[in-house]
Amino acid sequence: MRIHVQNGADDGAFAVTAAMFDGSGHSVSIGTTQAAFDAAIGDAEALIVPSSLARGLFPCAAPQLRLIFCTSAGLEKLAPYDWLPQGVTLLNNSGVHSGRAGEYSAMALLMLAGQMPALITAQHEQCWDKRFGSVLRGRHVGILGVGDLGAAAARQARHFGMRTTGIRARPEPHPDFDRIITQDQLDDALPGLEFLLVAAPLTPATAGMITRARMQALPQGAGVINIGRGAIIDQEALCDLLDSGHLGGAVIDVFVPEPIPPGHRLWTTRNLVVTPHCAADDPNTYAADSVRVFLANVAALREGRALPNRFDTIRGY
Repeated sequence: MRIHVQNGADDGAFAVTAAMFDGSGHSVSIGTTQAAFDAAIGDAEALIVPSSLARGLFPCAAPQLRLIFCTSAGLEKLAPYDWLPQGVTLLNNSGVHSGRAGEYSAMALLMLAGQMPALITAQHEQCWDKRFGSVLRGRHVGILGVGDLGAAAARQARHFGMRTTGIRARPEPHPDFDRIITQDQLDDALPGLEFLLVAAPLTPATAGMITRARMQALPQGAGVINIGRGAIIDQEALCDLLDSGHLGGAVIDVFVPEPIPPGHRLWTTRNLVVTPHCAADDPNTYAADSVRVFLANVAALREGRALPNRFDTIRGY
């Protein structure tokens, strides 16, 4: 297959290199400029590109193009998808993030169980506020989203002996969860969750799903983690409920807007740990793993199988 890789000029360790295709048997070109793209796209059958660049490259003359592989899992920023050339399949790199996301989720759960957000707040206030943590064993985490990220988080939670409830659109069971409930059962489940971990993609169905009322329905002292998308949670309500003490702590990796502007209350909300959208990306493995996912899809196409990373532009994942 004739493949063109269009890297961002500042991708650094996340850039895809020609060496990552060694032994694959494919013809590969690499570029970072518009001129390089223009020279390569005319005969390219597949394009590998960061999602931040994809929309801006089209329309263009690409008569042989069959696949566009974006090196991101969440592609909601590319909507509406009217820029996508007719007959071209859009792929994401779901599967690349699970290792890092699972370990970040374990770290966040341990921090919340150990009272670390509150202890960090006390440190900043120069206050000797002795707090005792508890083990995770036997405690209950609800995970919104049971895809790549959510399943990785559930596996780590089970490692520590936690009870896991997955929340998804469909009622089918999942091997990494003790039980699955549907999204319309969420309100009934919230009072029994000690931790709520958001790992869902941003879609019309999930946008704003974790409302003030739903966070208030969590038990006193519950912890919240978000590794999905910032717009799924009511951020103002989250800050209010942390400041009031209803929520015991939160570890949040995704926000609206990003980056968080100076002076925003998120920087000073009590018992909140902020990480700058870095929960699921490992620069040591990200690009090479993305290429492996892409090549698995090319193999599936060649063999007439369903493409595992086909992005459904209607569902949004």
